[in-house]
Amino acid sequence: MTSPQLEWTLQTLLEQLNEDELKSFKSLLRALPLEDVLQKTPWSEVEEADGKKLAEILINTSSENWIRSATVTVLEEMNLMELCKMAKSEMLEAGQVQEIDNPQLGDAEDDSELAKPGEKEGRRNSMQKQSLVWKNTFWQGDTDSFHDDVIRRNQRFIPFLNARTPGKLTPYTVVLHGPAGVGKTTLAKKCMLDWSDCNLSPTVRYAFYLSCKELSRMRPCSFAELISKDWPELQDDIPSILAQAQRILFVVDGLDELKVPPGALIQDICGDWKQQKPVPVLLGSLLKRKMLPKATLLVTTRPRALRDLQLLVQQPIYIRVEGFLEEDRRAYFLRHFGEEDQAMRAFELMRSNAALFQLGSAPAVCWIVCTTLKLQMENGEDPAPTCLTSTELFLRFLCSQFPQGAQLRGALRALSLLAAQSLWAQMSVLHREDLESAGVQESDLRPFLDRDILHQDRVSKSCYSFIHLSFQQFLTALFYALEKEEEEDRDGHAWDIGDVQKLLSEEERLKNPDLIQVGHFLFGLANEKRVKELEATFGCRMSPEIKQELLRCKANLHANKPLSMTDLKEVLCCLYESQEEELAKVVVAPLKKISIKLANTSEIMHCSFSLKQCPDLEKVSLQVAKGVFLENYVDIEPDIEFERCTYVTLPSWAQQDLRSLRLWTDFCSLFSSNSNLKFLEVKQSFLSDSSVRILCDHITRSTCHLQKVEIKNVTPDTAYRDFCLAFIGKKTLTHLTLEGHIEWERTMLLLLCDLVRNHKCNLQYLRLGGHCATSEQWADFSYVLKANQSLRHLHLSASVLLDEGAKLLYKTMTHPKHFLQMLSLENCRLTEASCKDLAAVLVVSQQLTHLCLAKNPIGDTGVKFLCEGLSYPECKLQALVLQQCSITKRGCRYLSEALQEACSLTNLDLSLNQIARGLWILCQALENPNCNLKHLRLKTYETNLEIKKLLEEVKEKNPKLTIDCSASGATAPACCDFFC
Repeated sequence: MTSPQLEWTLQTLLEQLNEDELKSFKSLLRALPLEDVLQKTPWSEVEEADGKKLAEILINTSSENWIRSATVTVLEEMNLMELCKMAKSEMLEAGQVQEIDNPQLGDAEDDSELAKPGEKEGRRNSMQKQSLVWKNTFWQGDTDSFHDDVIRRNQRFIPFLNARTPGKLTPYTVVLHGPAGVGKTTLAKKCMLDWSDCNLSPTVRYAFYLSCKELSRMRPCSFAELISKDWPELQDDIPSILAQAQRILFVVDGLDELKVPPGALIQDICGDWKQQKPVPVLLGSLLKRKMLPKATLLVTTRPRALRDLQLLVQQPIYIRVEGFLEEDRRAYFLRHFGEEDQAMRAFELMRSNAALFQLGSAPAVCWIVCTTLKLQMENGEDPAPTCLTSTELFLRFLCSQFPQGAQLRGALRALSLLAAQSLWAQMSVLHREDLESAGVQESDLRPFLDRDILHQDRVSKSCYSFIHLSFQQFLTALFYALEKEEEEDRDGHAWDIGDVQKLLSEEERLKNPDLIQVGHFLFGLANEKRVKELEATFGCRMSPEIKQELLRCKANLHANKPLSMTDLKEVLCCLYESQEEELAKVVVAPLKKISIKLANTSEIMHCSFSLKQCPDLEKVSLQVAKGVFLENYVDIEPDIEFERCTYVTLPSWAQQDLRSLRLWTDFCSLFSSNSNLKFLEVKQSFLSDSSVRILCDHITRSTCHLQKVEIKNVTPDTAYRDFCLAFIGKKTLTHLTLEGHIEWERTMLLLLCDLVRNHKCNLQYLRLGGHCATSEQWADFSYVLKANQSLRHLHLSASVLLDEGAKLLYKTMTHPKHFLQMLSLENCRLTEASCKDLAAVLVVSQQLTHLCLAKNPIGDTGVKFLCEGLSYPECKLQALVLQQCSITKRGCRYLSEALQEACSLTNLDLSLNQIARGLWILCQALENPNCNLKHLRLKTYETNLEIKKLLEEVKEKNPKLTIDCSASGATAPACCDFFC
């Protein structure tokens, strides 16, 4: 029978809802699993009921437990927190207590299975004990609303925590993954805390928390013993609990901490919860759903275990835990500093370092940054240099925790040894036996435990963990940098720790990606100023050989092969972390050319620092990823007056752009300061108006000696105009490529014409691709070519030239003072009519030696016109590219006749034409002694044994002829390569 107090409380709550809120309450209520009587109640009665009537319906159709849980769940989903709080306090008081085996919605038949009153009391005490533990370990620090907001944001993606999620026939497997320290374990424990407070999904009656860091050292046992190891009073109830698997939530926390060989989790799986098995087998059986297949699973892991997990779980829902977003980090800084100006200065310093800011998604890293910078500000120090590198920050933090002359050399060595051993073993948790095997006492670690650098688990006192993975990596680097003690015997330790060469090897980094950042920190500790600070604080000595050892390893990295882009980025990152210019000079000195893709502001900083120490650098091939510059890629509010904005009041994208542009300016100074730098390629890049202007400013300087510039497929489209303007009057420039989607508006055309006819123009090679211009614009361009006496190569590939535009160009080429030697009109939409005009050029031009008409449908008639021009003795053409020009057997006959008349052609490309039997006709010319052809390209889809035999016979008769038919289609070299 329902208690009168519950009925009165429910009616009071529902009558406080307005009409819209009551409607939402009913809608959310219907989404929950309803009890049988309520399911059979016509829902129209519920829809028409006011608050009082709805309370009456629920009291008459549902059990007390269901009413309490459903009311709390729905009010929380509606975000009516005051009413939810009232419901929790008054409704739970009405029910006196919540049994451990029934904290949520239950069916009538489940109620009959409840244990005896004495057993209930014991389980109630167990639940209260569990709840107290989870509340105490929920957050390291205050359990305040700030952290609650971060957790609530992540919880809404977990389906069994969201009442609006549609029902699912199969049980959920949810995988929370993300980097170290972003709150995966916190979120898992919050689920347990919510369960103990009756705030979980109505379908969850039992919940078990399985910490892999604790289970990793556990001996073989049964699954029943596994889940009841901390609660022996539950052992008698395990059979009845496991019989209701569909009501159980298993939280498997930190799967990456379960140290097992690859594939071990899917071997020897079993479904008997009473059978003794190794713990990894039991967990593998649970995840594979051999054990308790109807249970709900929540798994947390770092990315490194995802591959093995994918072999186990069925239809998982992957949720990436992001940790602190930018607004969370900002709020954290404001709360920590209290004073807004100081907080925002510190926040901007961290944000100026993209790598450090990314680490800031972990609350522990934000705490380290705030603690370090606040102390510096209080001491009147400039905090700006501290955030230049992660090494500088972590070193300052470590040294700031102890007075100078602390004489903790042994303690620091012990801590760094443990960090190195556990990182090589891919462990983030240390057990007491690990300390013993390394010869370390807990007393050695006490200075670091007292300062939260090392944490002791509040529940499992024998477990230790570092404040964050990144700090564990820093301490591992410190292990290598510290001078080895005479009595130390590294080989006597339980785990293998590789030497520096092994640490920096690609093979080891692929097996253990956590080692990559250790290498960065190790270079950071090669800085002599930092070495002195560490030695003064801890009384330790740093290894004098470490810098030379690092140099040897990096020299070996690119001694025998060119650096890949990944390797180059790694080298530049390490050198930047060191902040040692002399070290950078030694490492990058051999570089003559580089190809780099800048993906963020950190990579801009890395390039700027190191490439300035590379005096022999000759070529830079550059890509800029989307998101580095935002100016042209965001929706700008029309009412913002940027001139009146201070930095703080600027939109966040504008603040980010200002930081990026400052770093970009420093990077671009490379082009105006290195006299040996001759070649710049910018391709597939997302630039901005401001970043283009900065680059152009350095290009126009007299100290810039660029000779060859290629701009390919960049945005915004207006960038091409700015580059043209920068190149006008640039005497050193001899080769220029502008390719991409270029709208030839009037301004762009005028700038290009000014560039070509300028008296200082020394252009010899001009390539324009993807241009779309009118006939009048092509006429203007053709006219200025007459005034240019330096241009030798002109490529107008993939441009909308058409026959009309080509005719204007040919007219220029008939001028006696034209100097063009190579002309490429690939894919310019030309027809056979264009070839008739071009034939006249071949007759009168004394300069043109190379012509490309590839990918134009000129057909056999077009070939006929060209051959008429080739037949004149005045024609000097040597190379002709007719790739994919719709040529057939008839076209081959025209070419055969021309070749036999001793024309000047020495190179001919007929690739990707359906010439069929025309090849036999062509071969007649190739065997003729009058034929001057030396290189024939015949890439075709029709190659067969008969054709191969024919070509071999031709080669025997004409040994000076090279026939290339080895590739076809997409694998064929570019048409312009045939000119070389």
